[in-house]
Amino acid sequence: MLVRKTVTILFSDVVTSTQLAERLDPESMRRVMSRYFDEMRAIVERHGGTVEKFIGDEVMAVFGIPNIHEDDALRAVRAAAEMRDRLAVLNEEFDKTWGVRLSARTGINTGRVVAGDPQAGGTYVTGDPVVLAKRLEQAAEPGEILIGKATYPLIKDAIKAGPLTSFSVKGKTQPVDTLSLDEVDVHAPGLIRRLDAPLVGRRAELDQLREGFDEAVRTNSCRLLTVLGPAGIGKTRLAAELSETLGDRATWLTGRCLPYGDGITFWPLAEIVREAGGTAAIVEAIEDDDADVVVELIQGTIGPSPVAGGSDESFWAVRRFLEAMATSEPLVVCLEDIHWAERTFLDLIEYLAVWIRSAPILLLCLTRPDLLETEPSWLNPRRNASVLALEPLSEAEADVLLDALRGDVALSAPIRRRIAATSEGNPLFVEQMVAMAAEDGNGEVAVPPSIHALLAERLDRLSAEERAVIERASIIGKEFVRREIVDLCPPELRPSLGRNLMALVRKDLIRPAPSVAARDDGFRFRHALIRDAAYDGLPKEIRAELHEQFADQVKAHVDEYEVELDEIIGYHLEQAVLCLVELGRGGRATDELSLNAGVRLGGAGRRAFARGDVPAARKLMERAVYLLDAHPQARAEVLLDLGAVAREQGDSVRADAVLADAEMLARSVGNERLQMLAEVERSVVRLYVDAGIEARQVFEVAERATPVFEAGGDQLGLSRAWALVADAHWFRAQYGTTETVLERARVYADRAGDRRTLSWILGAMCRVALVGPLPVEDGIRRCLAIRSQARGEPALQPVVESILGVLEAMRGRFDDAREHYRESQRAFDELGFSFRLASFRMYSGWAELIAGDWAAAERELRIGYEELQHMGERTFLSTLATFFARALFACGRYDEAERVTDVSAETASADDPITQAMWRGPRARILAVTGRSETEAEQLARESVELAFQTDCVNMQADALVDLAETLGLLGRAGEAPEFLEEAVELYERKGNVVSASATRKLIAPTQAVEVDSRATE
Repeated sequence: MLVRKTVTILFSDVVTSTQLAERLDPESMRRVMSRYFDEMRAIVERHGGTVEKFIGDEVMAVFGIPNIHEDDALRAVRAAAEMRDRLAVLNEEFDKTWGVRLSARTGINTGRVVAGDPQAGGTYVTGDPVVLAKRLEQAAEPGEILIGKATYPLIKDAIKAGPLTSFSVKGKTQPVDTLSLDEVDVHAPGLIRRLDAPLVGRRAELDQLREGFDEAVRTNSCRLLTVLGPAGIGKTRLAAELSETLGDRATWLTGRCLPYGDGITFWPLAEIVREAGGTAAIVEAIEDDDADVVVELIQGTIGPSPVAGGSDESFWAVRRFLEAMATSEPLVVCLEDIHWAERTFLDLIEYLAVWIRSAPILLLCLTRPDLLETEPSWLNPRRNASVLALEPLSEAEADVLLDALRGDVALSAPIRRRIAATSEGNPLFVEQMVAMAAEDGNGEVAVPPSIHALLAERLDRLSAEERAVIERASIIGKEFVRREIVDLCPPELRPSLGRNLMALVRKDLIRPAPSVAARDDGFRFRHALIRDAAYDGLPKEIRAELHEQFADQVKAHVDEYEVELDEIIGYHLEQAVLCLVELGRGGRATDELSLNAGVRLGGAGRRAFARGDVPAARKLMERAVYLLDAHPQARAEVLLDLGAVAREQGDSVRADAVLADAEMLARSVGNERLQMLAEVERSVVRLYVDAGIEARQVFEVAERATPVFEAGGDQLGLSRAWALVADAHWFRAQYGTTETVLERARVYADRAGDRRTLSWILGAMCRVALVGPLPVEDGIRRCLAIRSQARGEPALQPVVESILGVLEAMRGRFDDAREHYRESQRAFDELGFSFRLASFRMYSGWAELIAGDWAAAERELRIGYEELQHMGERTFLSTLATFFARALFACGRYDEAERVTDVSAETASADDPITQAMWRGPRARILAVTGRSETEAEQLARESVELAFQTDCVNMQADALVDLAETLGLLGRAGEAPEFLEEAVELYERKGNVVSASATRKLIAPTQAVEVDSRATE
């Protein structure tokens, strides 16, 4: 079986071989090249690589085959540097013996390749990273090592390299970036962890370490404390905090185990001795006749010469050395990464823990759970030993760490959420993802390759059976149940499934979890990135088969699931299709999969839209549209709903384009019903964005569509056609007619089970109750009744809350009004209804205008005004702008208020008498107060009244009368105002708007006083 792996490829080519072949006898040339190849192979293999082939005078080596290491890229670079150094030595030999010198050039690149199954002996790798590594080698100068851009992030802290350069490669549209290697530190890690951020969480764990140290001091004995946790969980950071906390109370020595290399068994001891001050420090500490013997034994253990004496003697010498170091003050010996330690070194640690009895020493061992795979007895209970297992940080702690790490880099809320979700509380993952986000600056957060390498190495150590099980689990998702894995496994693997699942639990790759099935065990991946790494290792052909197989399983066990199955089944079929397409596999079978996947995802998106989850609906529908490219009718059906979704998000341009595409597809397949539905939906969009559209045009579309729907008994089509007619009457401010048409549309929507249209109809009935002649108290009762029906209809609930906000303001309950409209805004925001959130600011602003809080009204209306302008929406903008102009006028900002009335006038439909009336009133008062045009001011005010009385909008009629009265007052004709104000009061009272009625009544007395005063003057 093929496998997909991320590996590092090294190409090294002898560039002088052609000239040498001309000078040397073939036999001598063979000896030179054989000697060269033998030396190069030894270096590659010593660093954990595999020589895939020698081609002529070229070496191709792969690091990551057969086994992945988290530091494969660093191993490859170290190998390349050593090959260059070794060739310099060999050249002295070649020159002396044959009078020749070789010169080589090298290219190194990292990336995902396809390889034969390593467990079956397959190592041959293919893929673009291999080609690019070869191109880097060809571009290198003799003696030069070029590193690919993908390799650099994995090794950057261990190397010194020349500046980033680029060169063109045949067949690639973009230049290839590369760096020239100068030198590499053979012991430095490829990425140095940041230990300068404040310790987040871990207070209890730090206390436990301090208690271990205090116990060693109190008992004057040795304590062995093992800190256990996966890579990046914060073991080293916790140890550093302990060191800082102890300060002068202890001597701190550190030794680090290395993952590979020659003579590394006692490398940690060598580091400890160097840090302590070398052999001189040993002699100074011991101060007796044992000093020379101890020095000789330790030097023999860590030095180039053989050990002087048996291992027991060497262990005694180390113990004597550490006991002496602890004489003056307590000693902490921190041994990092002991999962890489040789068995002999682990024996030394255990020997020290047992035999140090009269010195205050804390042996602090940091390790990954990998240690327990080979040394399960490490956890056996011991008198003076304990284990501290580190868990991931909590969500709140990870957020604090993120802030500490990002410094001055601004991270948007979506990026923060992405980092939090992906890192799952692992500090290293947080650190590296923050660093990558800061470097990229493109709004995306990718998982750093170093993290992929860590996880891939863990998976690569699994047995073939364990790997097969975890790969099949990765197909299902982050959570799965045992039965699902059974059905995906081949028959020969099923008897051992339970054993393999528990092995994966022990290795901390998966964990038990609540099960959706009552009689089955549930599991979840320990980390989402482990699931991703397992999934990435599967060849795409096998992925496709397993995804399709799992989709069939879900359909067969439908009763066991309590979630939306169309989305689950659609997702797995979609993944199967994508894999096959990427493999270049088309044909009828793939088309059928695409159709099934697209229909499933489209249905899931439709239901998401109906329940108010607009962002999810859009994503599901866009995925469905892509899959249905070869199926025009099914694609048109999804596009219809996608257009409505785009409209709800305020993306009117996208909505119109999508619906135009749906209309064209429907026409191409001769589906008149679909074509009419698309025309109806497009007309709805045009009503909101095209100020030039006339109601007549909308009615014509409905008239053409209705017979088509009636002929087919299409209740859904009829509900939407009549909803369109209601919309047209609404924009003509014919609210009584609107309500009658809405009732008819409601009948059809009920019959069709069309939740989306029904939700809109009920919301429209609430709006009619607000702006039409229905009294406030009756309007509130209607809204409360509809709100009661709206439970389970999240898209309708915030509409009702907004309307209630204005109605409550009309009867003077301002706190209740604000509570209603704020709840509406919160709900719209959570649902992702960007368009409604912006346009319904009109109602919160209106409520504040009634309350007389001009600043609050201006704030609410400005937000909606600017958002609608940004969206390109015109119809709601024209109406909202009239309220905004009123708020600005009340705040004394006359110039801005006039500009806003200009926008309203430009965007208002000629067929919409109410908006035409509403912008004229504020404009009249602006002209009057600024004294620019008395004639135009009065004319606009009277036109406003005339237009308002063409509608049955009682409240707006009253507003127009108040505008006329105040305009006349500003023009010095206050005596003419009372009759208009009195009529306005009567209209407000008829509506039940007691607040506006009271405010208007207060305006009557001053105008009457002005009239009396003017008569007295005469």
